[in-house]
Amino acid sequence: MEAQRTILGGITTMKLKPAGKIAIFLVILGILFGGYRMATSGGNLGALIPQKPAQESVVPSGGELGTRRNTPGSGTTAQMPGATPIRSSKPEIRYLLWAWNSQMGLMFANGGPKTTEGSLMAKYGANVSLVRQDDPAKMQEELVAFAQELKNGQSQPQKGAHFVAIMGDGAAAFLAGINPILERLGPQYRAKVVGSAGYSYGEDKFMGPEEWKINPAKSKGGLVAGYLRDGDWNIAQKWLADNGLKNNPDETTWDPDALNWVNANDYIDAGEKYIAGYSETRDVVRNGKRTGEKKKITVNGVVTWTPGDVNVAKRKGGLVSIVSTREYSGQMPNTIIGIDKWMKDNRSTVEGMLRAIVEGGDTVKSSENAMYKSGEISAQVYNEEDADYWVKYAKGVTEPDKTGLMVELGGSYVNNIQDNLLLYGLAPGSTNLFAATYTVFGDIVVQQYPKLVPSYPPVGQVLDTSYIKNVAAAMNVKSVAATEGVGIVRPDTRKPAGEVLSRRIWRITFNTGQASFSGSAQGVLAKLLRESAIAGNTRIEVQGHTDNVGDAEENMALSEARAFAVKNWLEKQAPANFRGRISVQAFGETKPLAPNTSEAGKAQNRRVEVVVLGVR
Repeated sequence: MEAQRTILGGITTMKLKPAGKIAIFLVILGILFGGYRMATSGGNLGALIPQKPAQESVVPSGGELGTRRNTPGSGTTAQMPGATPIRSSKPEIRYLLWAWNSQMGLMFANGGPKTTEGSLMAKYGANVSLVRQDDPAKMQEELVAFAQELKNGQSQPQKGAHFVAIMGDGAAAFLAGINPILERLGPQYRAKVVGSAGYSYGEDKFMGPEEWKINPAKSKGGLVAGYLRDGDWNIAQKWLADNGLKNNPDETTWDPDALNWVNANDYIDAGEKYIAGYSETRDVVRNGKRTGEKKKITVNGVVTWTPGDVNVAKRKGGLVSIVSTREYSGQMPNTIIGIDKWMKDNRSTVEGMLRAIVEGGDTVKSSENAMYKSGEISAQVYNEEDADYWVKYAKGVTEPDKTGLMVELGGSYVNNIQDNLLLYGLAPGSTNLFAATYTVFGDIVVQQYPKLVPSYPPVGQVLDTSYIKNVAAAMNVKSVAATEGVGIVRPDTRKPAGEVLSRRIWRITFNTGQASFSGSAQGVLAKLLRESAIAGNTRIEVQGHTDNVGDAEENMALSEARAFAVKNWLEKQAPANFRGRISVQAFGETKPLAPNTSEAGKAQNRRVEVVVLGVR
C-alpha cells in the first residue's frame, strides 16, 4: 500500500555501486536542504540562503469512478494446512508484504510464515517465506539486491527478495523508482506485475473531521499525515479531483486554499502523528507565492489502513472515513511484483505459487473456518494482534471510536482466479482495471511531483498476464462467464442512492443536431472509460445537456439521446464493468453553465455530466 519515497528512497537506500554517486549527491542535497530549513525557521543563515520558490497548489488530475470486482467462492474448499514447515529441496521464495487483509488467501495457501505441510503452496511445489515489510523503499532495495545476484550468475539468489506485494494504485510510482535502476542490469531484469491476492474494500481510507465529509470545501487548509505518493495518499487525491479542490504538494508550506500534507514514515506513523497532535510552523503560501507569514498547523486528517485506522479510532478518535476503497473499490488491487528474468526461468514455480494463492482465496471466500485460519496465520506473519482481530477487520465493521463517533474500520476482499481474470481484463466483456488504476494514479503523481517523478513505465512494459492465463488454463477456467455460479457483485440498485461522490463535466462532442459522436470524441471517451474503472460500490448517472438553439422539446430529446449514447458506449466497451449500473437523465437547455449569448457560452452548455452516487 505504499510506494512513495520511490524515487529518492528507492535510490538513496540502495547499497549498490551504480547508485553510489547518486546517493552521495543526494546526501549533499539533504545537507543543503537542512541548511535551508534552518534559514527559513529563523536561524542566522537566513540572509545567506535564498528561499526556494513556492510550489503552486493545483487540483489533481483524475476522474470518475467505476466498478468493483468481486466474485463469490466456488464452494470448493482446500484442506486445512498443517502447522509444521515443509522440508523441501526446492529453493526458498522470499516474499515481502505489508500487514494487509487483502492477503488472507495467501495466508491460508502458505499455512504459516513458512510453507507448511498439507498447504496449497506445498501441493503446487512452492516453498515460500512471508516477511512483513512496511517500508516500500526497502522492498525496492531487496528487489534490486536480488536482481544484482541474478546478474552475477546466481540462478537462485540468496540475497534480496523474489517478490513484493504493494497497492496497485502505487505501482506506477514504485516502478518508476526501481525499473530505471534494474534496466542498467539489462531489460530482462525489470520488475513486473504477475498477479493479485486481493483487494482493499474500505480498509484503506482518507480520515478527517466529519465537516469535511458533509462539505468538502471545509477541508481547505487541512493538514493530513500520510505516506506520500502512494495508495492511501491517492485516495485523498482522487477525492480532491472529484470535488475540484486543490492539493498542496509542497510539504514545507501551508496553503489555506488547499489540502496540505505531512510525510509519515509509514501508514502506522501517519496515524501516530494525528494521535500525538503533531504540529509544524510553516510559511504561508497563496497562489504559489509566499505571503511572508508563518503559521503553526496541527495534523487533523490521516490517510492510512488497518491497523492504522483502528489505532486512530481507539486511541484518539474524532475522525470519520471521508472516502475509502469501499467507494473507490476498483482502485486498490493487491499487486504481486517480481523480477522478469527469474520468473521466466522458473515459470512452473511462479505459476504454482499463484495457483495456490487463488485457490486459497477461493477457499477463504467459501469457508468461515478457512477465514479464521487465515486470521491465525496473519497474526503470526504480521507479529501483531490475534486471529479475532484480523478476521474482524478483514470483514469490516462500523463501531464507535474513543469519542463515541461511529466510524467505518477495515474491510478487504481476497481474490480467486475469476477475480484475477476480471482485474486484468482477461474475462469476456471486462476492461483491464489494473491498467486503468496504474495509469490514472501514475498521471496524478507525475502531475503533482513532475521533478521527483517526471514519468513512469508504460503498463505494457510492466504487466505480464501470461502466468495468470496459464493458471486459469490449468484450472480449466476458460472465462468468468463460463464458470458456474460466478457473478459480479454489484451495488443494489433497488436501494436509494446516497450522497454525490463526484460530478464531472466531459466535453464529449457530437455531430451537429445528432446523438452520434464526432471523430474528436473518441479520445475523450477512451479517457472516460479508463477513469470510470476505479471504483464500483456506486451508481453512475449520465446527464445530458444542450444549448438553447432550436426547439426546447427537441433539445430535451436530443440531450437524452446523447446521454444514452454515452451509456450504451460504456456498456458495449465493458459490459462486465458497467451493465446495470448506469442511469440516464436529460435536462435539455434547462441547466446552462453559461449564458447562451455567445458561441463560447453555448459550447459550454452542450455537455454530458457524469455523476457518481454512493449507495446507502
